[in-house]
Amino acid sequence: MVYGSPLSPQARKMLLLGSGELGKEVVIEAQRLGVETIAVDRYANAPAMQVAHRSYVTDMLDGDSIRSIIEEERPDYIVPEIEAIATETLLELESEGFGVIPTARAARLTMDREGIRRLAAETLGLPTAPYRFADSLDELKAATKELGFPCVIKPIMSSSGKGQSVCRSEEEIETCWNYAMEGGRAKKQRIIVEGFITFESEITLLTVRSVSGTSFCAPIGHVQKDGDYIESWQPHAMSTKQIEEAEAIAKRITDELGGYGLYGVELFLTKDGVLFSEVSPRPHDTGMVTMATQDLSEFALHVRAILGFPIPSIRLLSPGASHTLKADRDCGDFRIGGVETALELPFTQVRVFGKPETKKGRRMAVTLSSAADVEQARRTAAEAAKALTVEYID
Repeated sequence: MVYGSPLSPQARKMLLLGSGELGKEVVIEAQRLGVETIAVDRYANAPAMQVAHRSYVTDMLDGDSIRSIIEEERPDYIVPEIEAIATETLLELESEGFGVIPTARAARLTMDREGIRRLAAETLGLPTAPYRFADSLDELKAATKELGFPCVIKPIMSSSGKGQSVCRSEEEIETCWNYAMEGGRAKKQRIIVEGFITFESEITLLTVRSVSGTSFCAPIGHVQKDGDYIESWQPHAMSTKQIEEAEAIAKRITDELGGYGLYGVELFLTKDGVLFSEVSPRPHDTGMVTMATQDLSEFALHVRAILGFPIPSIRLLSPGASHTLKADRDCGDFRIGGVETALELPFTQVRVFGKPETKKGRRMAVTLSSAADVEQARRTAAEAAKALTVEYID
């Protein structure tokens, strides 16, 4: 592949739809390989916009607006970095010759939990938790009767655990329904109800499709609270049989979705085997740990795969862990403190995302630590995160 410098007529262009902290790292890796980058999101000064060559602010669900930007920029690669995008427009653009990563179909199917769950369970026959869908409170009540309590209720489309809850009794059903309605995106009223799974652990298996074939990163363990990740570590201890099952499931779903790029495949490890949970056709938040553990981070792998470059191997250099800093209130004027204290800890890094405002529960930074073993890395990353503060200016 031959291409010119950024901002020249011969440049390769990558346009990101979604410009959060994960997109920021994608932009940085793309620029390391001489790619011109454009960041698009619904709000100004998003993290990836701060490092991209150009940026646009628009409603990500407005297909006409998205088309207008893409037709103006004529990017070689359209890279969706969030779920809530006008995916019908992406399908149209792909049919007209634009390159959507990994594919427009993958972006559409994974935009909502119904599309990907039906594909995994009903088309591919992958093992999953039992589930039902509901469009109303009455349908939710009927679904809980079939699945029993406790059960997990999620909006069809949301991110970072928004709108997700565990319903433990009939008395909680209406509260859980209202919470799902508040947390869902794109005005989708439909929800998914899942039977509660007793699992030993949950993992993310980063799966890369490239010209070199399908590759897997070492499994990443993680802890979630209210559906959003708090900490992650790599490698997660698994038996050979569990790894084989997990990789087989991940390869099956990613082969079906196709294209080149990195997928984050979420799985449950149970005493009866490995269950499929969800898949994202983009770098995964739990995978930020790879910036401290691997020779190529998930972001570097994603960009290499997108550009059509080989990935002959993925090397785990050290066990490591990540831990998040979250805001506890909404504020437009704040400061991040404690970075110098966090960096006093050995083999530790800090990534401050640079988001323009806080929201309750919003991730503002992450700590990354490597160590001789996972448990030490987790302790260090947690200690570093505890040193960080969000100082609100009233």
